[in-house]
Amino acid sequence: MQGTVDGFSYGAVTPLVAYLMACLGGALGLRCTTRAMLVAHSWRPAWLALGSAAIGSGIWTMHFVAMMGFSVKETPIHYDKTMTYASLGLAIVMVGVGIFIVGYRGATGAALFTGGTITGLGVASMHYLGMAGMRLNGNLEYNTITVAASVVIAVVAAIAALWAAGQVRGFLWSVGASLVMGLAVSGMHYTGMAALSVHLHGTAETTAGESPAALLGPMLIGPLAFLVLAGVVVMSDPLMVMGKPDWTRAEHKPGIPAGAVTSPGRRPQPRSGRQQVRPHGLRSSSTPQNR
Repeated sequence: MQGTVDGFSYGAVTPLVAYLMACLGGALGLRCTTRAMLVAHSWRPAWLALGSAAIGSGIWTMHFVAMMGFSVKETPIHYDKTMTYASLGLAIVMVGVGIFIVGYRGATGAALFTGGTITGLGVASMHYLGMAGMRLNGNLEYNTITVAASVVIAVVAAIAALWAAGQVRGFLWSVGASLVMGLAVSGMHYTGMAALSVHLHGTAETTAGESPAALLGPMLIGPLAFLVLAGVVVMSDPLMVMGKPDWTRAEHKPGIPAGAVTSPGRRPQPRSGRQQVRPHGLRSSSTPQNR
């Protein structure tokens, strides 16, 4: 027997709030990643770790806020807490791997593709592991083609977001990138949900259980509190907010992407050799002039 699936029990409220959560996590994570590319080598792991946790918490919170609006009319739904929190850990770890690759190798070429792919797979893995934590009187079945489409959306979105993090721009650029990232993550979620169908076991249950909001609300407190704290850290650093650091004083360390420590509009200075300064109007010669 097929269950009657409703993904919008609260109308547009849960999709909108979920989208805002994805944007918040994306904005904090991208700013931290950008900042990591501009600081001394010793501070970079801390910024990258904070960015990874922010993005992972943001997409996890987005997923379960959206799931508050999900119901199957014929059966109550419960969530396995261990698997639910495991999906959060998986998201943070896999996003972290991708972000560290880009943070140390730069947001270009093979590093961007590899890091973005791992990050996107982390987003998709979090979604489907979180879905596996659902407990109801039936089986979850997925359309393979639609699932593949959702994974592609997640990977493309992650590559685009990390590329945006590697472009040293200001606050408005980061806001735009986070809005696009939130849209892509939400699109991935609802594409994955469109692939879902529920096959009930035997006769339908009519016993009403707790509402999804009552079940998921307490589990969301921790990640939401972390996002607030991460936001405080970001807002307390004006360089993170405005994206206008004094890069001329930064040292060029191994692993920092080329050009990341030069101020906007200024060409990098040559690294090797003595710089010859000739008075205007004099020609240089291969041999020194004797006086």
